[in-house]
Amino acid sequence: MQIMRITMIAWIYLLSLMAGTVCAAEVVVVVSSQNPIETLSRAQITDIYLGRMNRFPNGKPVKPIDLSESSPLRSEFYSRYLGRSPSQIKAHWSRLIFTGRGQPPPTVASSAVMAELVAENPEAIGYLYLDFLNERLRVVSID
Repeated sequence: MQIMRITMIAWIYLLSLMAGTVCAAEVVVVVSSQNPIETLSRAQITDIYLGRMNRFPNGKPVKPIDLSESSPLRSEFYSRYLGRSPSQIKAHWSRLIFTGRGQPPPTVASSAVMAELVAENPEAIGYLYLDFLNERLRVVSID
């Protein structure tokens, strides 16, 4: 009975460690491997995703892609890189839409679609968990 209890506790601990690993996956900003951009500042990422910057620092157009509002990855990205909550982002875009000064980035339904669209378009920028990286994508270093 004691051995069975210890084994069960060990399994619970192992599962919690595995769950922690999945939850701790790193969110990275990505561009197409065809895009020469290697580094952006947090301010530039913020400006791109809030519609205040429509060109990369090299002068080429930038097209941010977003995940749907219900995506936990989207919340994590905005929190980590922009320091804003989903409700703050929604309020920002609501004001811009209402005043006719902008439209939010187009949204996609999944990380797989995000990875494919960014890989296909050198002007696109997106965010993914490291698991979705492939040779067609480049991680952007953030200053």
